[in-house]
Amino acid sequence: MAVQVEVPSLGESVTQAILVTWHKKDGDAVAVDEPIAELETDKANVDIPARAAGILKRLKEEGDTVNVGEAIARIEDGAAASTKSPVAAAITSAADAADARPAAPPATLEDYSPAVRRLIEEHRVDPGAVPATGPGGRLTKEDVEKFVAERGRNGDRRPASPAAATPASPSTSSGPRPPQVAADVERRKDQKVNAEAPTPQESSGPMQFDAAGIHRAPMSKIRRRIAETLVRAQQTAAILTTFNEVDLTEIINLRAKFKDRFQEVHGVGLGFMSFFARAVVLSLREWPRLNAFIDGNDMVYHNYVNLGIAVSTDRGLAVPVLRNVEKMSFARIEAEIKRMAMAVREGKLSLEELSGGTFTITNGGVFGSLLSTPILTPPQSGILGMHTIQKRPMVVNDRIEIRSMMYLALSYDHRIVDGREAIGFLVRVKQLLEDPARLMLEI
Repeated sequence: MAVQVEVPSLGESVTQAILVTWHKKDGDAVAVDEPIAELETDKANVDIPARAAGILKRLKEEGDTVNVGEAIARIEDGAAASTKSPVAAAITSAADAADARPAAPPATLEDYSPAVRRLIEEHRVDPGAVPATGPGGRLTKEDVEKFVAERGRNGDRRPASPAAATPASPSTSSGPRPPQVAADVERRKDQKVNAEAPTPQESSGPMQFDAAGIHRAPMSKIRRRIAETLVRAQQTAAILTTFNEVDLTEIINLRAKFKDRFQEVHGVGLGFMSFFARAVVLSLREWPRLNAFIDGNDMVYHNYVNLGIAVSTDRGLAVPVLRNVEKMSFARIEAEIKRMAMAVREGKLSLEELSGGTFTITNGGVFGSLLSTPILTPPQSGILGMHTIQKRPMVVNDRIEIRSMMYLALSYDHRIVDGREAIGFLVRVKQLLEDPARLMLEI
């Protein structure tokens, strides 16, 4: 009996996706829960698992736009297929686990994720020479970046060749396939930019200008989605922004004193974001409308904080969500932020982790921004903008001192949040950050 493989629910407001990669060929045997295809939405890339064991019959082609609920494949009965996934089969016994090997690397360039493909093309890397650390022996963006960095440190900027490259270990790769990949690279160079190709700003490749000095390129799916969301936010919310500045000298001193011990105890670095996250949580308790949204004629409040953290990627801006951040310790917040940032840049974060936020923090300071007015993420009513830290002369107890200062910006929906509430929230955040003991004592 055949089983249909349908596009699953892809998160709030997402109805379509692009089938970017088939992990299995037509007629291949597949196991239960084995990834068979990769979908790309405006929020993340998602692997689609096989719902049953059998023989795969593909119904859609790579590059097709598919709708939620639409069938992309059919799995037919077949004796060659296993009833267990590769992982489950590998851990059935100690002996099986010792002999288990991940699947062979993809034979063509299209079998890699979009981020990996771009790096392979840009740096002319032989994928078979790169040790793969991803699930099932898959090559990740970080694998290629590490390989390129090591090649640069060794002074070798030539493309890796099968003869010169050190073979990957058997646990991560079954050997290079340079002829096919090289052919794919050359073929892709000759292809025209398609509707979902990166824009010039999202790609490091050279732009080709016509005789009039013009270069035209289509917007990527995620860029179009970001544009639509930002315009909708401007059109549907009464957005105002209030500003303040915060003295981060005490937090900087605290981090300098305890960062090594924090890393040793918790296994993760102590950044600024955990301090800001805690300050936001405590401030939202006092000013709950900034953690609410408008639904028709109602105001919907939350007794929890699902905190969105804006992350810039080569595909555009993504906002992974830390759920119930009010229950998290500093170490847990830092670990989750690090995990989510890496997953977003790989395009491997689940759609559930990219939706459901109730408040957002964005940090333009990492790019050197001194001041900005962040735009709300609908339907949220508040977003806090962090900026670059600058040492400035400040008056402290009637004396001029050099202090580490940051401008803060709070954009809010004036339909639900009054100016008094917005200013009160930002002043409370400032108070908590300038005296870190208040964060610990929650006072």
